Amino acid sequence: MKTMDKSELFLSVINANKGIIYKVANSYCKNSESRNDLVQEIIIQLWKSFENYNEAYEHSTWMYRISLNVAISFYRKSKKEIATLLTDNIIALVIDDEPGELEENVQLLYQFINELDELNKALMLLYLDNKTHKEMAEVLGITETNVATKIGRIKEKLKIKFSLLNG
Repeated sequence: MKTMDKSELFLSVINANKGIIYKVANSYCKNSESRNDLVQEIIIQLWKSFENYNEAYEHSTWMYRISLNVAISFYRKSKKEIATLLTDNIIALVIDDEPGELEENVQLLYQFINELDELNKALMLLYLDNKTHKEMAEVLGITETNVATKIGRIKEKLKIKFSLLNG
């Protein structure tokens, strides 16, 4: 493959799936400076691994896998940053401008998800993005059975946390 062809193909894949990169970066970084750094690091790693892309996987699955691995490494390196899924962008997409019970529950949900370890947080990010168990397993490198078990356990923990708040 010519360098120009490779570059053009890479750019088209990135442009078609750039939401994945930003979703992962927003999920693992609290401030915009860190998010920008993480986005850059993800794109660099995607470029480095593009030549070894396995066509058996969809581009989105490949991008999720690399993006999440880079984000987890980035997160571990910068212990000063507290990971959060509750960003202004996500909240703006999910709720209306008027505060209410939905807004409070969404904020609590993301707060609870933020308290999970890196793997479970990544799993919930994929789950909230409506990925199948098979897709989640491919991205995270675990079995579909393990995905189902972990999601079930996380859901149960979340139900308990919500029920304790609602008395």
